[in-house]
Amino acid sequence: MIQVEQALSIIAENSTTMPVQKISVQKALGYILAETIYSPINMPPFRQSAMDGYAFIHSEKHQYDVIGISQAGDHTDIKLKENEAVRIFTGAFVPKDADTVVMQEHVMANENSILITKMPKQFTNVRAKGEQIVKEDVVFEANTLITPAAIGFLACLGITEVEVYKKPKVAILVTGNELVKAGKELPKGKIYESNSVMLQAALQTIGIKKVKSFKVKDNLKATKKALKNILPKFDIVLISGGISVGDYDFVKEALLENGVQELFYKINQKPGKPMFFGSKNETLVFALPGNPASSLTNFYIYVYPAIKNRMGFSDIHLPKLVRKLNTGFINTTGKTLFLKALYDETNVTILEGQSSAMLNTFAIANSLLIVPHDKESLKKDEQVTLLPIN
Repeated sequence: MIQVEQALSIIAENSTTMPVQKISVQKALGYILAETIYSPINMPPFRQSAMDGYAFIHSEKHQYDVIGISQAGDHTDIKLKENEAVRIFTGAFVPKDADTVVMQEHVMANENSILITKMPKQFTNVRAKGEQIVKEDVVFEANTLITPAAIGFLACLGITEVEVYKKPKVAILVTGNELVKAGKELPKGKIYESNSVMLQAALQTIGIKKVKSFKVKDNLKATKKALKNILPKFDIVLISGGISVGDYDFVKEALLENGVQELFYKINQKPGKPMFFGSKNETLVFALPGNPASSLTNFYIYVYPAIKNRMGFSDIHLPKLVRKLNTGFINTTGKTLFLKALYDETNVTILEGQSSAMLNTFAIANSLLIVPHDKESLKKDEQVTLLPIN
């Protein structure tokens, strides 16, 4: 049995990034860039008007003759004198001689002339060429998450394809003869299976939306066969249940017989002690506890950073926050504890119902409070470390 820090270190060492692929910018949402992007153009590529109004050469005059129009998409470089102006619209080309645009609300206009009622400062409402970015400057560094705004920015620069890290293919294998799919009648002695849908939802929070789920009965032969079929086809395999030491827990044996290298088994923590982590070729395997709260806890602590690492994220772990504890707490276990908690801007409260089988507390928690294995007590008002999960 190893400590939490050792487990995290082993996972980080074995979570290599996925191969690179080139994809359309339109399909790149949620991916991580595998290359640094440089701008192929200036943006804007010419001086633009930031307003609907009139472009003119700034002076002390307030009366101007209107000698032309510049609409978005036009590129007519109208020659201006000091007493002349051009009707102009947002995004339109600003004539070379003009240096200022007055918004239309600040003029009195007739057919051929305007009177500026509120004179803007020189250069107002003119977007300079390359104001957003200059040609060949860095648009995004490698390992940047592609967001909707990033897609828009890339598109406005004329970039149609980018190199990204592939998203890992993830499988969930659920074990347990006692499990019944939600929506069906619940026979005596059975419970509804929730871990697969819970883990799928958790995976969606980091951009993994296509997940394949499998179910297997609690026997060694069936478990071995299922893993034999699954392991070559997926980059991450999450197994729910069957990893403890009961008479019907066959997962570890089935993994080893399928050639999975054991990297660690069991962590000195609560909840979530009976977890197996291993690999076969480039496939990572996490055999998670069957108890729902344990399973989700270990997902956040171990699976979450491993997948983000494989996807190319720079920051792979949940962020850490420090808050003041509302009540004291005693830890007599000698284990690292991950306690469901609620925090606000200053304080944190440990919630009731910390059982590894209970999700009702987890469902209202917004954080996991970390109690180190060598910390026997926490005092009221003591500063403690949290992992936000909301």
